[in-house]
Amino acid sequence: MANLLSFGADAMAGGAFGIIGTALGRAASYFERKQTFAQEEKRWGHELRLHELQMRANKQETEMELAIAAQKGSWDGLKASLDADANTGVAAQWVINILRLVRPSLTLLLWLITAWIFARTQNGDIASAAVFAATAATLWWFGDRAPKPKPGFLS
Repeated sequence: MANLLSFGADAMAGGAFGIIGTALGRAASYFERKQTFAQEEKRWGHELRLHELQMRANKQETEMELAIAAQKGSWDGLKASLDADANTGVAAQWVINILRLVRPSLTLLLWLITAWIFARTQNGDIASAAVFAATAATLWWFGDRAPKPKPGFLS
C-alpha cells in the first residue's frame, strides 16, 4: 500500500492545481472581456464615422431622420438579442433540481472511483495519480461556481 504521506501530498498538489486552474480561467475571462470591449468600441467608432459621412453627404432632414431611426433600430435589435441570450427560459422544478445535482453527482462518482482504485491497486503511483486527479477536478468544478461578473463590467 502506498505511503499515506505521499497521498496527502498528492491531494494537496491536486488541490493547488485545481485552484490555479480556476484562477487562470478567471484571469483569461477578464482579458477576454476587456478585448471584446475594445473591439466593440472600435466597431462603434467605425459605425459612428460612417453615419457622420452619410449625414454630411445627405443634408436633407428626412434622410437624417432615417439614419437616426436605423441606428435606434440597430441598438434595439442588439438589446433584444442580448436579452434573449441572457434569458435561459423557465423550466420545471425537477429539471432545475437535476441540473443542480450534476456536479455533486460527478464529484461523488469520481471519489468513489478513486476510493475503488485506492483499495484495489498495489501500485502507489496509480493511486496517487487518482487522488491528484480527483482533488484537482473537485476544486476546479466547485471553484468555478463563483458568481459571474455583470455584462460590461471589466474590473
